[in-house]
Amino acid sequence: METDILEMTRRDRDRLKVISNVEKGRLTQKEGGEQLGLTARQVRRLVSRLREEGDAGVLHQSRGRPSNRRLCEEERERVKGLLRQETWRDFGPTFAQEQVAKQGYRISRETVRKMQLELDLRKPRRRREVHRSRRERRACFGELIQMDTSEHDWLEGRGEQMVLVSMIDDANSRLRARFFLKDTTFSNLRLIRRWVEEFGRPVALYVDKASHFKVNRPRSLEEDLEDREPQTQIKRAMEELGVKVIWANSPQAKGRVERLFGTLQDRLVKGMRLAGISSLEKANEYLLEEFLPEWEERWTVKPRNRTDAHRRVHREMDLQAIFSVRETRTVRNDYTVQWKGRTFQITKQCHPQGLRGGKVEMEVRVNGDVAMRFKTEYLEFVEIEGAHRGTRRRPAPISDQASKNLVAGAIDLVGL
Repeated sequence: METDILEMTRRDRDRLKVISNVEKGRLTQKEGGEQLGLTARQVRRLVSRLREEGDAGVLHQSRGRPSNRRLCEEERERVKGLLRQETWRDFGPTFAQEQVAKQGYRISRETVRKMQLELDLRKPRRRREVHRSRRERRACFGELIQMDTSEHDWLEGRGEQMVLVSMIDDANSRLRARFFLKDTTFSNLRLIRRWVEEFGRPVALYVDKASHFKVNRPRSLEEDLEDREPQTQIKRAMEELGVKVIWANSPQAKGRVERLFGTLQDRLVKGMRLAGISSLEKANEYLLEEFLPEWEERWTVKPRNRTDAHRRVHREMDLQAIFSVRETRTVRNDYTVQWKGRTFQITKQCHPQGLRGGKVEMEVRVNGDVAMRFKTEYLEFVEIEGAHRGTRRRPAPISDQASKNLVAGAIDLVGL
């Protein structure tokens, strides 16, 4: 006597028990469907198959059959050949699957991952036992913007060393980023200004305690006498805009932007590798035209509250002046100002009261322009070429070369 042996999983056995109870009238079709997560119609079909085929009727009909979407052996070898390429060897499963799909192969991420394990291109991850709950996202777009800089070999030796300065919204993960040669006050001011011009003034900016965000020294004697805290150019600019600056005490505290860099150092680096990018200009072009639109479409989320928390920029807010680096200088008796080893002559004939011996602010804007301000009034000035302390020379119009030197000296001041 032949005996058929059925291989059944625990899930199959549980399903058989419920369908048997329905078939015997112990459960209604609706009650059986609720237990199995099926509709009443699906339950009726399983009951009919149980009556016709016996216990085998509850098993999935495709069990033991090859998938209709399974790649043939020749296509599998071609995909493996792509994964073995030197430029693909460090691709993650998701990114690799996207690139394979662009080559015309319909294949799942999990299949790609298994191929990579088979080819010894990656190792299985071990799950961490320690669990840390993430802070809940802010409710509104513009309520909290996280900002940080990533120093990385973005071009993998094909070009100059760059840093990536990024800003990401905590509520919806909207991203704005830009490559710069160095992480400086100016590079951060430039990106913040782009954000403000595009969306408005956010409520708060969440940053680390780097020196261009926070003054990490005791108060000077002058600051102590005036009972004021020292502040960086960025902190001063945010105060003028009415944006609160929050300093993170650890990288984990600003986890969203830290996790962002993990993604960018993977996908962005490999995307630029495939595009053959080898310069700062082309990297920013790829970032703005290719990567950020894809990020906007795939990785941004809807905030819990649709209200935009950004505030508009008021007319009295001069963004050119706010997003600048300032230094205070004293006006000498002959209405000249010494700054960065140069002498500048104030040319306006009707000088404001209190200008001589008073304090002026030299402003270096993000576009390299230099301005001189006394209280609320901007002054006209020219550079006196070859002037030395204690001598007076007739002011001459500033030459093109002198103008370039002036801007270069101003840029050197902040390390742009």
